[in-house]
Amino acid sequence: MLSIPSKLPQVGTTVFTTMSALASQYHAINLGQGFPDFPMNGKLVELVTDAMRHNYNQYAPMPGWMPLREVLCEKFESLYGATIHPDSEITITPGGTYALYTALTTILEPGDEVIVLEPAYDSYVPNIIVNGGVPVLVSLNDDFSIPWDRVGAAVSDRTKAIMINSPNNPTGSILSADDIEALRQLIRRQPMFIVSDEVYEHLVFDGKAHHSLLRYPDLMENAFVCFSFGKVYHCTGWKLGYCVAPKALTAAFRKIHQYNCFSCHTPSQVALAGFLKDKDQYLSLGAFFQEKRDFFFKGMEATRFVLKPSFGSYFACATYNRITDLPDAQFAGVLVKDHGVATIPVSAFYQDPSGHHLLRFCFGKKQETLEKAIEKLTRL
Repeated sequence: MLSIPSKLPQVGTTVFTTMSALASQYHAINLGQGFPDFPMNGKLVELVTDAMRHNYNQYAPMPGWMPLREVLCEKFESLYGATIHPDSEITITPGGTYALYTALTTILEPGDEVIVLEPAYDSYVPNIIVNGGVPVLVSLNDDFSIPWDRVGAAVSDRTKAIMINSPNNPTGSILSADDIEALRQLIRRQPMFIVSDEVYEHLVFDGKAHHSLLRYPDLMENAFVCFSFGKVYHCTGWKLGYCVAPKALTAAFRKIHQYNCFSCHTPSQVALAGFLKDKDQYLSLGAFFQEKRDFFFKGMEATRFVLKPSFGSYFACATYNRITDLPDAQFAGVLVKDHGVATIPVSAFYQDPSGHHLLRFCFGKKQETLEKAIEKLTRL
């Protein structure tokens, strides 16, 4: 057998796969991996079933089902005041992670540097490396705000892009208007692409605004903005997302996309096109998940965990120094095996996993699931 030199020799099985397997093995409550344990909207089930029965079962157009692209562009205009052309500036993809990967594949050449803010979603760095790029890591502040002075210091003449994630996984932080202005100033000093991960766009709490890059035409000139249907409409198994970018960038993106995937699941696209005509399906999501966040935070007051604020996504991070001084990866193993609750160690979102003492909880679960988990956690 021929040997295969790995392009990712430092990468093993992801922590999400590992922790979900442990949760299953030990019959633990899974507050680790980011997926809901409640069903998706029944209307969406009806629509996708109807699409299949009406024979929408063959290839969709390479850029995506046009009625879906059109309804998304209407949403962008309504929410962000953005005029996006459905034929040339939006592409339906098999998930948000694929959209991020394809954006990086589109722009990176060997040796190009990409600024990554840590803790970061675990696909970013491998995707950069596979494409011949060099990740330049900048840690967030202790309160998960962006240290723009250190970001600026990390820029070099080899910087090709910066990756932005808001609402943020794993921290639950969101971009502010000041962050947008700091990003603008950074781009003015050193032109670069922006790859913006906005898969949790509708999961923003406390009346705060989601500062999508779609709001800012000057920043959009060199941006790829990536979204997920699964994360916001409770259908992660569908693996559908989309990427918005200016015409020239979209044309380059589609050159890669057409040979990696060509097109995505047609019945799901047809169903979502009909589903999103009802604006309340996405306008109500913030309140829906804020209620879950508030319930979880209130219940966790009875434990010895200390939650950090979460302003978006369905994640919250917690310290546990009142319980143990174990590293987070080790403590997460103890929790799932001995106490029946699966979490994700935040060290998994850093390239250097040492010295971290934070756990990520997913509160996007049924209330009874959260109640059972909190009951177990109060015993520690």
